Amino acid sequence: MSVERSIMAFAGFMVLLSLVLTALVSHHFIWLTAFVGANLFQSAFTGFCPAAMVMKKFGVKTEAEIAKKA
Repeated sequence: MSVERSIMAFAGFMVLLSLVLTALVSHHFIWLTAFVGANLFQSAFTGFCPAAMVMKKFGVKTEAEIAKKA
């Protein structure tokens, strides 16, 4: 799985997790949903994504690296 697809999966998981936590634990967890959405929005324009940097450090390859290898 590439970094780009991993980011989409991670963001989707975090949104769903925050919605479950909002419903079951505290309404304040809705701020986690807002943070994930804001981070996705800003990364679309700036290209800066902390989760992508962490995934790259763990050895997850980008789409370009995977395509170059094939």
